[in-house]
Amino acid sequence: MTVNRSALLITYPVKHVASEAKSLAESAGYSISCTVTQKHLTRSKFGIGKGKADEVRELVKSSNIEYVIFDEILKPTQQYNLAKLCEIDIIDREKLILEIFRLRSNTEESKIQIKLAELHYEAVRIKEKVRLAKKGEQPGFFGLGKYDAEVHLLDVRRRISVLRKKLLKEEKRKLVQRTGRARSGFPTVSIIGYTSVGKTTLFNFLTGESKLVGVELFTTLSTSSRIVNVNGKKVMFSDTVGFISKLPAYMIDAFKSTLQELIFSNVILLVLDISQSFEILRKQLASSYTVLIHLGVSVAKIIYVFNKVDLVEPDKAMEKCQQLGVLNEGNKNYVMISSKTGMNVHTLLDVVRSRIFVNMMKVDTS
Repeated sequence: MTVNRSALLITYPVKHVASEAKSLAESAGYSISCTVTQKHLTRSKFGIGKGKADEVRELVKSSNIEYVIFDEILKPTQQYNLAKLCEIDIIDREKLILEIFRLRSNTEESKIQIKLAELHYEAVRIKEKVRLAKKGEQPGFFGLGKYDAEVHLLDVRRRISVLRKKLLKEEKRKLVQRTGRARSGFPTVSIIGYTSVGKTTLFNFLTGESKLVGVELFTTLSTSSRIVNVNGKKVMFSDTVGFISKLPAYMIDAFKSTLQELIFSNVILLVLDISQSFEILRKQLASSYTVLIHLGVSVAKIIYVFNKVDLVEPDKAMEKCQQLGVLNEGNKNYVMISSKTGMNVHTLLDVVRSRIFVNMMKVDTS
C-alpha cells in the first residue's frame, strides 16, 4: 500500500498501545508525522484537554498535517469540536478501523458488512449535525444543511434496511451449508484470535492452503473453510476475521453472518501470541472474550493455542499462561505451538480430535 497521507497521531502514553495505533494508521494508508500522547483521551469537549488540543492545533499548522488520527472512539460532538479547532478532519479509532475494513474487503459479503457498519457510523453523525443545526451551530466539517441532513438520514436508514435484508439472506444460506455439513458428519473447528497473532499462518499449515499472510492488521476479513484429515477423521477448519480492542458492538453485528460460524463450531482454537508481553496477551484475550460473549458463544469450546512459542523461553511462556488464569489442570485445554515452524501442531491436532470425540459422545448420550 502506498502511504501518502500525512497525519498526527493522538494516543495513550503506553508503548504497545501507541505501537498498535501507529500500525492501524499505516494499515489505512496514513504516514504518522508526529505523535501526541495524553493519559486520558475521553475528556468531555475535545477528547483531550484544552491545552493539549491547542498544542495539536499548532502542530497541524506548523507541520502541514493533512489529518488527525485520534486513538479512541470519539462522540460526534467531540469529533466536531476538535475538527473545528484544528480546521482539519479528525479520524477517530472507529473510523480508522472502518477504513481498513474497506481496504481489506475482497468478497461481496464482506463489502456489504463493511458498508452497513459505515452507514451506522454515518447515521450517528448526521443526527448530531441536525442537533447542532437546531442550536444554531454551523458544523461545516459535517457538511450538508439541516434540511439536507434530515433527508440524507432517511436515505441512510433506508440503505441500512436494504443491506440488513441482504445479510439476512446470507445468514440463511450459510445455515443451509452448516446443516449440510452436520448431516455429512463433519465436526467444525474455528480459528479465532486478535488480529496478527498468526491465525492464518496456522490455517495454512493445517490445510496446506496459501492464504495471504501479512504484517498489516486485518489481513483476514472473511471466513475460509477447508476439510482436514485428523488422524483418519475429517474435520472442517475455518479461519475467521481478526479481533481488536474497542471494537464497537455494531461492527460485531455487521459481521454476524461471518462470525456466527463460532456458535455452531464444535471446537474453537483461540490463538494468542505468547511472544508478547503479559499486558498485550491480556488485552488479546479480553478482546476475544468480548466478541465471544456478544455472540453468545460458550467458552467451554475453547482450546487456548499459545502461538510463536519458538520466540520465547519455555519457563517464561508457562509463567505467562498461568498469569492469564485460563489453564485447566484437569483438562488439556491449551497447547503451545509455532504455526510458522510446525512445532507441536501435531499435538494440537491430537487435542482437537480428543475434544471433538468427547463432545460428540456427550451429545450422543444426552
